Amino acid sequence: MSTTAHHDGALEHLEESLEHHGLETRGLEPVPDSERTATPRGLLPTWIAANISVLLLTMGAGLAVSFGLNFWQALVVGTAAPAVAYGLVGVIGVAGRRGGAPGMALSRAVFGQRGNLLPGALIWVARWGWETINAVTGAYALLTVLDILFGIRSNTPLVVVTLLLFVLTTFAISGMGIRAVQRCNRWATWLFGAFSLLVLGHLVVRTDWAGVFGRGAGPTAAMVTGVGLIAAGGMSWAPAAPDFTRYLPGTASSAAIVRNTVGGAGIVVLPMVLMGAVMASSTPDLATATDPVSFLGAVLPLWLAVPYLLIALVGMLLINAMSMYSAGFTAQTLGFRLPRHWAVCVNAVISLVLGGVLMLAATSFMGSFVAFLSLLAVAFSAWVGVFGVDMLRRREYDATALLDTTPSSAYWYRAGFSPAAVTAWALGLATGLLFTSCDWFTGPLASDDPVGRYGLGWVATIVVSGLSYALLPKPAVVPATAGEPAPLAV
Repeated sequence: MSTTAHHDGALEHLEESLEHHGLETRGLEPVPDSERTATPRGLLPTWIAANISVLLLTMGAGLAVSFGLNFWQALVVGTAAPAVAYGLVGVIGVAGRRGGAPGMALSRAVFGQRGNLLPGALIWVARWGWETINAVTGAYALLTVLDILFGIRSNTPLVVVTLLLFVLTTFAISGMGIRAVQRCNRWATWLFGAFSLLVLGHLVVRTDWAGVFGRGAGPTAAMVTGVGLIAAGGMSWAPAAPDFTRYLPGTASSAAIVRNTVGGAGIVVLPMVLMGAVMASSTPDLATATDPVSFLGAVLPLWLAVPYLLIALVGMLLINAMSMYSAGFTAQTLGFRLPRHWAVCVNAVISLVLGGVLMLAATSFMGSFVAFLSLLAVAFSAWVGVFGVDMLRRREYDATALLDTTPSSAYWYRAGFSPAAVTAWALGLATGLLFTSCDWFTGPLASDDPVGRYGLGWVATIVVSGLSYALLPKPAVVPATAGEPAPLAV
């Protein structure tokens, strides 16, 4: 036996051993039919866990305090936002069932092998921010619990240690792969549900409901802005949606995929937003708290604050684990020649560094968070518009061409680019930035046009990128080839 054959055999044996112990070693290559045994119902706990964030309470409080909305208007916003955002996430997730591959790998069929590097790089950088925000929130939760239980005050070394612990735990879960992520999601769903009911019961007893329902209605424009702001966070999951549906069989119902995606998100987003709006009636400072997690520790009784903050910590861990899991695939599509579980560590290191900067140097956590959401939504929406329209004309993906990054690939198009997709993406991105306003950036049309004033730059991005791609001449859709995929060449 040759040295190369012996090495390949040893590597295959190692991968089989790792898979047996629960580590997912599959990277960008499509999942074979024999392993696609998941069910759409499994998406429900996935998208519940993806939204277990105390930041939703803060955003709900912001609807009441900053936007002037009453309870019923907050109810409309909390219902519409996840329906809009996760409806799109669910639709994009159908592509994972069709192609059996991660979202940014399937994106190669749309943008071309080289063209995909443009949105891929931007989405990857945007994930740094999302993971940093979650890591900081999780570290704040741990610091608050230490303060409440043991009187340990926050200091610079402790900030660094808690952030490091959070990121390392996140890396461990996401590095293990889809099975570990889904198993943790199921447990977190039950824990979060139980303690949310306790918080809800506490609010029912302690809240001045006459004051809550006596609030006057805010402007309709503020409702539209609120829907856009909350939906923007959900939109960030769209490129990752196929990562969690690629283990579904080809016969899985598209309607069930969308229904469970929207349902899982709505189960969390609606009550959290309403709880935040109700809390704001007695504690309006929640809407602008520099550290929203420790603020909750102060307004809830000890017996409820500690377990609820621990659940919030678990939620942040899982949100970050899901994000890093997808980021590992994105890193591979950008050319990182690493196994998926090691590609994840690149984002882990970045979120650790940026999280330290945000916790130690940022003066306004919520201001940074809202600014980030505004820009994040535009970055992801430009990709969604193009990819979503492409799904209308494409029913299958060539497994060999997805992994072949050479000029022989069926997805090489013109010098590695699909001119229609790249042009439409750039037009959508530029349009969205024109209408976007936040602490870090203000587009020239952000205040002079209703789209900008209502925070709907990301909607304009989807419309422009999608319509542009639909109208521009596109390369012919190559039918999927039979046989095994080509060796991975990233």
